[in-house]
Amino acid sequence: MTRIVIVEDELDIASVVQDYLRHAGYDTEHFADGQSALERIVAAPPDLTLLDIMLPRLDGIEVLRRAREHTVHPIIMLTARIEEVDRLLGLELGADDYVCKPFSPRELVARVRAVLRRTAPAVAVAVAVAAPGDAPGLVLDDVHWRASLDGTPLNLTRREFGLLQVLSRHPGRIFSRARLLELAYDDTVDVTERAIDSHVKNLRRKLGAVTPAHDWIRSVYGVGFAWEAPPPA
Repeated sequence: MTRIVIVEDELDIASVVQDYLRHAGYDTEHFADGQSALERIVAAPPDLTLLDIMLPRLDGIEVLRRAREHTVHPIIMLTARIEEVDRLLGLELGADDYVCKPFSPRELVARVRAVLRRTAPAVAVAVAVAAPGDAPGLVLDDVHWRASLDGTPLNLTRREFGLLQVLSRHPGRIFSRARLLELAYDDTVDVTERAIDSHVKNLRRKLGAVTPAHDWIRSVYGVGFAWEAPPPA
């Protein structure tokens, strides 16, 4: 049974969400503080996490940040803070969706189903091989959203993986930010063109930690970005 972790300190909200999710056929666990939830998520990643931002002990943004160091399972943020900076920050750190309070429990269940469908593996077994067009030494696992370079795991968020996938399989081609948004991200995900710059920065840092002598992503001023394959040895 699909297991969903609910991290919410308002017990009345948590109770309603649990009732609706259980009625929809999901197994649920509830945590009222961020620290306890993080420990459980890292020890046994669920199929999906519903994560409030305003939490005791450890806030939701920090839970998300630390969880993404260990797991890529889908996470939906729940919050009453609707400012753009919060939405952008949550999604850049690897959140898969963002639901603002107050929300309809039925709508939340529908969002859960949509995210689970979008992130479900297409096949039961991952095939982690270099696809045609991948850079030498770069291996992309399209099922589990994992990547490695020269045998070193890159520990990417799902957003970063999508961006890397598009760029690396079209070396030399210049993509605008708008085109990268269209190709790399599901159109139901709230991501802005400004977020592309942050993802590119993170990708460069992670790739550069493995191959510091080569900058894989070239910025084209006023246009966008292109994948820069290293010269032949």
